[in-house]
Amino acid sequence: MTEASFDPQSRERGPRMARDERRAQVLRIAQELFSSEGYHHVSMDDIADRAQVSKPVLYRHFPSKLDLYLAVVDQRGDDLLATVGHAVAPIEHGPVRPGDGRDVIAAIVRAYMSFVEAAGESSALLFESDVTHDDDVRARVERASSEVARRIASVLEPVTGLPAAECLVIAVSLISLAQGAATYRFRQGPELDAEQTAELVTRLAWAGVAGLVRDDFEYDEG
Repeated sequence: MTEASFDPQSRERGPRMARDERRAQVLRIAQELFSSEGYHHVSMDDIADRAQVSKPVLYRHFPSKLDLYLAVVDQRGDDLLATVGHAVAPIEHGPVRPGDGRDVIAAIVRAYMSFVEAAGESSALLFESDVTHDDDVRARVERASSEVARRIASVLEPVTGLPAAECLVIAVSLISLAQGAATYRFRQGPELDAEQTAELVTRLAWAGVAGLVRDDFEYDEG
């Protein structure tokens, strides 16, 4: 199914696309603009011009700029959840063993390094959003980070033997550390490569988490 043509006086006609293709194109363009300019400095006119579609066509896909922004955020959030989920799955679905604690930390750190490397500046739409004026919007923007924290906490529970609430605090702290290091490395371009950075941050985090591991675990402090 292709989109109907629009008023030729409104803007230059872009190539005809199937509905799903057009939606994906708009999301990609909106992500680029929101990442580089910020939500408040981008208009629906800007997005329509870049996509070479009329505003009526744009509004058929997304009723408002906020709806479009949140669709972009959801897409990035799903990518983050998939990356972290893939990283912790071997530990999550296997037996709890000595050394799993450090493996959890390493998996989290590497997942954030991978996500930021792939997402680039668009990772800021999740980590540093400038659209948090409304509680419902803030919750939507923070959805992925909250779900990641809960998943990591569930992996930490059998390793540490701590209550779920305490594991969630640890998970949020680890996420902050991994996210900050990954973002710093992407923007500042330090000499350490991604693997070296991940190992350094893992050592830092594990030095603290190791003291919380269950007493019946034997682990390598390295």
